[in-house]
Amino acid sequence: MALIKRSELLNLLADGSPLPPGEAYLFFGERYLCREAADQLQARLLADQPGAVHSIDGDNEEPGRTLARLQSFSLLPGRQIYRVSDSRILVSKAVAKDLWQRATQAFAAGRAVASRRALRAMARTAGVALAETSLAALSGDEWQHLFAFTRPDGDLSWADRLLAEAPPAVDSGDGGGGDLGERYIKAIEAGLPAGALLLLTAETVDKRTKLFSFLKKNQTVVDCSVASGATAAVQSEQKGLLRELMEKTLADFQKKIDPRAVEIFFERIGFHPVAVVVETEKLALFCADRPTITVADLEAMVANNREGALYELTDAFSRQQLARCLLLLGRLLDQGVHALAILATMRNFFRRQLIYRSIQLQPEPLWRRGMSAREFQQSYLPALKSDARWQGMLDGHPYALYMNFTRATELSCAALKEWLAMLLAAEFQLKGAPLPPRLVLEELFLRLQGGQRG
Repeated sequence: MALIKRSELLNLLADGSPLPPGEAYLFFGERYLCREAADQLQARLLADQPGAVHSIDGDNEEPGRTLARLQSFSLLPGRQIYRVSDSRILVSKAVAKDLWQRATQAFAAGRAVASRRALRAMARTAGVALAETSLAALSGDEWQHLFAFTRPDGDLSWADRLLAEAPPAVDSGDGGGGDLGERYIKAIEAGLPAGALLLLTAETVDKRTKLFSFLKKNQTVVDCSVASGATAAVQSEQKGLLRELMEKTLADFQKKIDPRAVEIFFERIGFHPVAVVVETEKLALFCADRPTITVADLEAMVANNREGALYELTDAFSRQQLARCLLLLGRLLDQGVHALAILATMRNFFRRQLIYRSIQLQPEPLWRRGMSAREFQQSYLPALKSDARWQGMLDGHPYALYMNFTRATELSCAALKEWLAMLLAAEFQLKGAPLPPRLVLEELFLRLQGGQRG
């Protein structure tokens, strides 16, 4: 009856030790890790006492109905596990901002399903009916009142479009309010019918709710969250977790992997536990009867994300994150990306920013600092495209162009020209001087980030 780490629970399951007593288990944190840990606990519970699992999708759940089912005596024999995935009874306005950040990050990474799930959870913290509300149409005051944080700048219509692309979820109005939490607390305190158990998984929870405090004190709460950041300790923890998932998946297929392929694999996948498992399964199946996965198998089956890594490098530079720039630079070089290819990427980036900044300085159409994405897409961009001078320079998604124009606002043409000259000097060094490419590029980025931007 406490808050325990995922690793502690897995150790208990592996050793066959007695499980923490209780009638409810909560898993929170990284979604795949929650699901995987809950799967293992569920298997152990059913091995101890056979029964049935009642799976409930939290995205379409009516929590009041789930509670009623939990309190009812089942006609089925054995243990009855009520398992709610992506539960929303522990969210509140206090986590609305975290949910919005999760949604925007997932959308930027092209993960529409994850973004939509976070948006729905955020809307429910305020009891907003998505079928009747446009997030983009909310004023600053309305947004602050509903979600308890400042309305993000720019055009938010992408969120409405994303939500409209999927069938509507159930909005029963009995989400994470205190009333419902109190009802769950009273039901568990009074005792559930013999054999009934509640398993909850959730990416985001408000730890200040009474229900969370009650579960932590009287039941079992499993922390499946993973630290984020670029420190050595965080990177080591993430890599250790990914290695654990890879080795477990390989063991299921009775396969091994060439140690030389492991680091390449992690560099290509990044910290995405689901992707690690799926790609490992794909490699194991590709090997067929061979016992060991080789570097050649990896090259054939796992996509090379070098272009994405190069994009990350320009993104880190534009955000003035020197430490991240040097980290990504080292990774690219370790992956075998040629130093001249890295220079070419930066040169193209600076040239585009120089074009965008030059366009902004034109009298017509008038660029305005702080211009919204909606105004950019509806007025400014069409006016630019009607000018033959800019043909071929404004390709791509309108929102991506808007973000590039916004970045260019912080730069000056003089600084960009100076940076291009630095790149040319570095290219001469790479081609003519007996210096290690890593040293030339690291010195270049230190000079670039140390110079004047605007």
